[in-house]
Amino acid sequence: MSGRRSAFFVSDRTGITAEMLGHSLLIQFDAVAFRETTLPYVDTPEKAHAAVATINRAGQLDGVRPLVFATLMDAELNHIVSTADACHLDCLHHFLAPLEAELGTPATRAMGRSHSLHHMPDYHERIEAVNYALIHDDGASVRELAAADLILVGVSRCGKTPTCLYLALQYGIRAANYPLVEEDFKSAQLPEKLRPLKAKLFGLTIEATRLSHIRAARKPDSRYATLHHCRFEVHAAEALMRQHGIEYLDTSDKSVEEIATTVLHRTGLDRKIY
Repeated sequence: MSGRRSAFFVSDRTGITAEMLGHSLLIQFDAVAFRETTLPYVDTPEKAHAAVATINRAGQLDGVRPLVFATLMDAELNHIVSTADACHLDCLHHFLAPLEAELGTPATRAMGRSHSLHHMPDYHERIEAVNYALIHDDGASVRELAAADLILVGVSRCGKTPTCLYLALQYGIRAANYPLVEEDFKSAQLPEKLRPLKAKLFGLTIEATRLSHIRAARKPDSRYATLHHCRFEVHAAEALMRQHGIEYLDTSDKSVEEIATTVLHRTGLDRKIY
């Protein structure tokens, strides 16, 4: 036995849905080590049989049957994959039947509806939001700053950039970010360009020790990364945000997904895409 248990995410398209659901379930089992593999674009019988062979080989190597999280809309393909010597978990059909009964109408059962160009307005909204976040990263541009749904502020390396990109990619939110720097702390004022947009501001902060470690990985042995300087910046930024009534969130022990979700919840912003 290999000491790990194989888990497969099998899909007729990208596998994102299977990955998200499967990983969310597997992470609840701390005592088990998993080897996670995605098998995307299983959209023909030949590919389904090849997936079965891959799954069975993994089970033979592990000495225990794998787990399979499947999002295969086609019944034939789903049946083929279910013949693998594995624990087969159907992530779609289990829910479709009761939904069809409740709604009184059959599902389309079409492949690839979750992550595709099926809804072009959503796709364009996502692309525009990502472009906006990239252009307005770290205060690089103040043009069209008023068009932002949200402007994140905080010290450098507290998580503003990844949060803005995640908000754009997953929710279609036009998020800009702007750094708070020593000049702002000395004046005790918000950057001039942000003052008319105060209602759109939300702050991120971070523990000084955590910030020092992050900065040291980027610029080792620099004043920028010293614990003393990080403490000064964090305390000054939090004081500035409190002074101007800007709500802020500590990102020290949060993933980018948690940060983004919390920001949306606290600001009351609605997601624009699914």
